[in-house]
Amino acid sequence: MQVNRFLKYLQHQKRYSILTIQAYESDLKQFFAYLGTTYPNLKNNESQIESLHIRAWLVYLVGEALDPTSISRKLSAIKSFFTFLLKENIVTNNPAKSLQAPKAKSKLPTFIEGDKMESLLKQTTFSNDFSGVRDRLILELFYNTGIRRSELIALNFADFDFDRKIVNIKGKGNKERILPISDFLIDQIQNYLQLRNTHFGELEHSLLLITDKGNPLYPKFVYNLVKRYLSYITTNQHRSPHVLRHTFATTLLNNGADLNALKNLLGHSSLASTQVYTHNTIEKIKKAYQQAHPRE
Repeated sequence: MQVNRFLKYLQHQKRYSILTIQAYESDLKQFFAYLGTTYPNLKNNESQIESLHIRAWLVYLVGEALDPTSISRKLSAIKSFFTFLLKENIVTNNPAKSLQAPKAKSKLPTFIEGDKMESLLKQTTFSNDFSGVRDRLILELFYNTGIRRSELIALNFADFDFDRKIVNIKGKGNKERILPISDFLIDQIQNYLQLRNTHFGELEHSLLLITDKGNPLYPKFVYNLVKRYLSYITTNQHRSPHVLRHTFATTLLNNGADLNALKNLLGHSSLASTQVYTHNTIEKIKKAYQQAHPRE
């Protein structure tokens, strides 16, 4: 089995994020577990896997009522795996190449309305201790910059230039982008740093954000923190860090930001990824029209 080699390739050569690699690993394990049960004669030999085996797995996933988006990601993992095997001359063709996942229904990005975010950040009573100041800073960083959860966790002291009012973000595929930061956000960071230094002094790492015990943040910690605070202002089912990224993007577009500028701020590789946010803006325009036009 070449799965471990493939995962190392994703990490060291493709520079995929840890979360993406973990997702691919999980998908491949599920795929080979299915093959082991359904087609035991394959004996874990990748060269014997054919399109019909992968198609059967996709049908199984549909039968399990798995979300089409998840199925699409799993198929993408299989395609990437066999592309790697083809490159390494371990197989002679990619049996997943022509396969397509079921179409997912188009969903508009979930976001929090501006007045609710302002209410959360201005009216919520955050404690003045280290935990309270850190929690608010995490929310402000998400809302003010639109960064991803993994990017927030990786923030380093050296990434900030307070004089130029910018922060350097290391995004997907190790791509870097420069984001502006406001005077208000700088004040929040400096206040946090004073408390951090008082409580923990010098730590072994230079990461900006830490837990109550002085350890680096981890994905579940950030997710639970954001979910808890967003539950104060919304009953939406989705209350994740990515919702705050959607909120940042939608807020800028609703206030007239250029789509190309937003693409650069979000770190998207193509404009198509950014255009999904225009649908929220269009829906807002439609709503205003329906409420104000006499023919409606």
